[in-house]
Formats: sequence, C-alpha cells, structure tokens
Amino acid sequence: MSILQDANREQISRRRKIDWILHILFIAATAVGILALMALLVNIMMDGLSRLSPDLFTNYPSRMASKAGLKSAIVGSIYMVLIMTPISFILGVGAAIYLEEYANKNWLTRLIQLNISTLAGVPSIVYGILGLTIFVRGMHLERSLLSGALTMTLLILPIIIVSAQEALRAVPRQRRDASFALGATRWQTVSGSVLPSAMPGIMTGVILALSRAIGETAPLVMIGALTFVAFLPNGIMDSFTVMPIQIFNWISRPQEAFHELAAAGIILLLGLLLIMNFAAILLRNKYSKNL
Repeated sequence: MSILQDANREQISRRRKIDWILHILFIAATAVGILALMALLVNIMMDGLSRLSPDLFTNYPSRMASKAGLKSAIVGSIYMVLIMTPISFILGVGAAIYLEEYANKNWLTRLIQLNISTLAGVPSIVYGILGLTIFVRGMHLERSLLSGALTMTLLILPIIIVSAQEALRAVPRQRRDASFALGATRWQTVSGSVLPSAMPGIMTGVILALSRAIGETAPLVMIGALTFVAFLPNGIMDSFTVMPIQIFNWISRPQEAFHELAAAGIILLLGLLLIMNFAAILLRNKYSKNL
C-alpha cells in the first residue's frame, strides 16, 4: 500500500513540475509576442506622432513629403467600405440563413460548408488574383473602385457567413419551436424570432470582417489599385487608392520623411481598426444584455 502511495505522490509531483514548466513556457511565449508588438508600436509612434496634423487629412499625396497627405486614400477607403458593407451583409447573412434555416442537411450542404470554412482561411492574395480575373478582365470593370470593392467583398464573405452561422446556431431551438407552435411560417420565425436574437453576433462578425478588409493591401495591389492618386473618385468606375496602398507607397521610398508619413498613416489606420473592434465589442455586450 505504501509503495502505491509513494508512486502516486511521485506521479503527482512529476505532473506538477511539468505543469509549472509549461506555465513558464506559455508566459514566456506571450511575453515575447507582447514585447515585440510594443517595440513595433513604440517605433511607429516615435516616427509618426510628429506628422499627425490636419494637413495629413486635407492634402493629397505629393512627391514632396512636406506637402503630402492621405486625403484621397481616406476617401477611397470610406467609399470602398460604403460599397462593401451592403453587398457583403446581404450576401453573407443571406447565405448563412439559407444554410442554417432552409437547406437540407445532406452531403451537398456539408460540402458547401466545408468549402466556406476553407475559403475563410485562404491567403488574401488569392482573392486578388480572383478579382483580377473575374472583375477587372472578365467583367471589364477595369481597375476601378467597384472592382476593388467587389474583390474585398469576396475576401470577407466567408468570414461573415461563418460568423453569421455561429450566431444563428446560438439561438435556442425552443424559440423556433415556440414560433412554429403559434402558427408562424418559417420566414416569419426567422425574421421575427431568430434574426433579432442573432443580430448582435452577426453585426460583430460583419464589423470585424470589414476591419480586416480596411487593412488589406495584397488583393488591391493585384487588381492594380494606384499608389499615387491626387484626386477624389467621382464615381464607382473611377481609379482609386486606399490607406494601406498609400502607406505601402510611402514606406517603399528611400526618404526618411516619407517613412514618417507612413508611420503617421499606420497610426491613423490602427486607430480606425481599434475603434471598429471596440464598436463590435460594445454592440455585442449591449444587445446580449437585452436578450
């Protein structure tokens, strides 16, 4: 009996040592990531804070760093979001509703679900190639704002579909059954009972997907978004630029002044992304309490 107790104590002691070692390793790994991120942020802040001024918002890009700004890039990013949001919301949420509420659970829907989940992890450059093939060359939309918005819509659609499906699955089955018991049709049940409950999760997913699209560069480089635009687009078929493209243009120049401008643009873009993520958190928390 004592031999078994000694063996158990030794085994417990060994497990505690392993647990302690793994705990230290996880803390070290987290610390390395945080320190690297903090070093990067400090470096950007030191370079870019001095360049944050009203001129950055009101001036067009220029070959002279002292006169350069982000006006056309900021407006281009806003236009792109305004085009992307309704298209991606309607298509993404509509696809999620069909797959969760209407489609039969068979091999075909499982295959579609597998492909959607796979597409959510595909590198963004692949969507740039797809947008170049379909929208720029296939549909002859050229290198326009519409081509860029549709390409970025393809990028975020899988993310929106997956997040919307998860939000719909989180709605208790009893709500659907209660609605059907009262004589409601399937669409009345979905629109009147399921969607209001799932909307916080859906909106959170949409906002996070849009925040990813705002910071993407590779797909827009592939479809030929311009790196120097000294005008505002007058329509969806005009040439355009966005903030990540302009930052990429500045950071590739050898002059130190343009690197400082790029750092200021990065600070502005980070601020926008943080605001969008904070809005998603507030939206989720606010409506979750009301359910």
